[in-house]
Amino acid sequence: MKYTNKNNHIILASKSRVRKDILDSNGIDCEVVPANVDEESVKISLKKENATPEIISKNLAELKANKISAKFTNHLVIGADSVIDLDGNIISKPNDRNEAIDILKQLNNKTHFLISSVCISKGGSMIWNFTDKARLTMKNFSLKELNMYLSKISDETLYAYNVYQIENIGKKLFSKIDGDKNTIMGLPVNKIKEFLENFN
Repeated sequence: MKYTNKNNHIILASKSRVRKDILDSNGIDCEVVPANVDEESVKISLKKENATPEIISKNLAELKANKISAKFTNHLVIGADSVIDLDGNIISKPNDRNEAIDILKQLNNKTHFLISSVCISKGGSMIWNFTDKARLTMKNFSLKELNMYLSKISDETLYAYNVYQIENIGKKLFSKIDGDKNTIMGLPVNKIKEFLENFN
């Protein structure tokens, strides 16, 4: 089923290839227009206000969608954001492999949550949003094993998937996964489809 037509053009306000692939594979045709939001400064500001990881994820998704929606007022704009919540603290995507190994060491032998939010805006304002959460428990690895895992991961994959690629090699990192795979990959697409099916 296709979810778009000339009267219902969709824009993805993200440069994430993963999210674009998820939309494509689910019949949601869209144009990519990255929002280029300074996510870290937004996170710092919201943390000072004691915002929860869920609120931070939702606000970032809304900010991205609204920014692009204000420029393309007649289109539906999808904004999305994902954060790792470890004991109430947010872990952001790594900027290099040193940060990646530090993240894996923090997650090692612990349970964390992967929170993914999506917002759809039109005319510069949010018209729908949804936040989903997955619970992941990582196995106990030695530092050597973690470095060996990272050596098998390409840079593109590393920076796109929050240090683990759940539908591929990253699945082996975990002893237990509770949640939707698409949520873990960064986009709860089934809820987006439900919205689009009912949108007039």
